[in-house]
Amino acid sequence: MDPKEIVIWVSLALGVIGLLGHLKGWINAGEKTLADKVKDAGARVKAAEDRLESHATRILSIEGELRHLPDRDGFHRLEMRMTELTGQLNTMTERLKPVEAIGERLQELLLERAK
Repeated sequence: MDPKEIVIWVSLALGVIGLLGHLKGWINAGEKTLADKVKDAGARVKAAEDRLESHATRILSIEGELRHLPDRDGFHRLEMRMTELTGQLNTMTERLKPVEAIGERLQELLLERAK
């Protein structure tokens, strides 16, 4: 082998080594971005877990407050009692009209006597 052939084979080997180096750099760059994406995904998962825990706490407090409120049947009973009270008040109003009339007549009588 003469030196010209050796130079060709060495330059070919160096070219292949250079191409392999670039290929390795390109592949590793993808791994780095993938690692960054995995870290970002881990941070997003942690934030989502924190929000989920916050929502769970808020839901528990709301459920605690709702326990004190009447249910559908209790509300219906309350509505029926209020209707009953309204009827009793209307009856009482009708019964008090004669007393009101007596009071007005007494006032008129007192005003006439005062003159």
